[in-house]
Amino acid sequence: MTASPTQTADLGLPDTGEWAKSLGVSREAIELYRQSDVIDLHVDSFIWTRILGYDLHARHGRGPLGARFYSQVDLPRLISGGVTGAAWVITTNPLGTARRRARAFFENLEHLRRVLTAAPDRVALVRTAAEYRAARESGRHGAFLAVQGANALDHDLDDFGRIPDRLVTRVTLVHLTSSSFGSTSSPLTLRDRGLTERGRELVRRLDAERIFVDLAHISKNGFYDAVKVHDSSLPLIVTHTGVNGVYPHWRNLDDDQIRTIADSGGTVGVMYQASFLGPSPLVGGVSSVSVVADHLEHIVRVAGVDHASLGSDWDGAIITPRDMQTCAELPKLVQCLLDKRLKPEAIQKILGGNYLRALSHLRG
Repeated sequence: MTASPTQTADLGLPDTGEWAKSLGVSREAIELYRQSDVIDLHVDSFIWTRILGYDLHARHGRGPLGARFYSQVDLPRLISGGVTGAAWVITTNPLGTARRRARAFFENLEHLRRVLTAAPDRVALVRTAAEYRAARESGRHGAFLAVQGANALDHDLDDFGRIPDRLVTRVTLVHLTSSSFGSTSSPLTLRDRGLTERGRELVRRLDAERIFVDLAHISKNGFYDAVKVHDSSLPLIVTHTGVNGVYPHWRNLDDDQIRTIADSGGTVGVMYQASFLGPSPLVGGVSSVSVVADHLEHIVRVAGVDHASLGSDWDGAIITPRDMQTCAELPKLVQCLLDKRLKPEAIQKILGGNYLRALSHLRG
């Protein structure tokens, strides 16, 4: 989808030439970026709203840590930076009882809904590709809601059917700790038990509710257990990961896993955590956004242009490549993909088109 000049002005994007010069990229990169749907599959800023009262509607600087761990995005920077849609994540605190987690989830869901609907002229809550496109046409950022850690509702699986207005579009089955649903990929896990029977039932429930089953963070056995029980007519996704074909790491997917997601019609989002993308000789991690492009290019090489996406994990306590510390520098990634001689149409698919295709299949 191509933005009209009016829509571009509504988003408050900077002048093309000035933006290109400030970032050290070509006008072609900026123009392609502006013409694209730019959708991030994983933004974790709400964590800091809950913990520190981080105001998502305020334009922040890079914070006392220089955009390390947090202060990488906020709504003004995302909108002026041309990010037309994003999955805003509610991350589950694994502590406490299951009943307490469920109560906290519904409270946080309402809290995040209130935050995102407080500026209806700039932001629209969206649940389908059609709703996102309507928001885009009106010059608004399309905000999808997502859950990281299905143990938010392990007290009663029926709660997934009680989420109001189908607001949640995706659920990451496990996070950094194992749960009643199955094992995480974290190396601190002593035994990979895959998905439990309760985890298999969870996958069936999510399919029935047309909620994306997100296989980020899950152990390898759990990954394939989910694939076996998942409705094969629906796409699977991995929202934020790296790939072992570029840099072997416990957090990353191997080529067979990438192909499995592609075979389902889904997409794989590449995250920006530097230590998952390449060697980290210093605490700051890899220095160049070109490494993000390497991971995206590998997915394209293994599975084709229809199955790679952006899944930053902005504000998810990550340290980004130092030349793309915040969302304001995102066109640098477009330049890297152009430098790799990816066609503009392929880059537009990576920036947002692949996710919209999968979402259209799942929900319309």
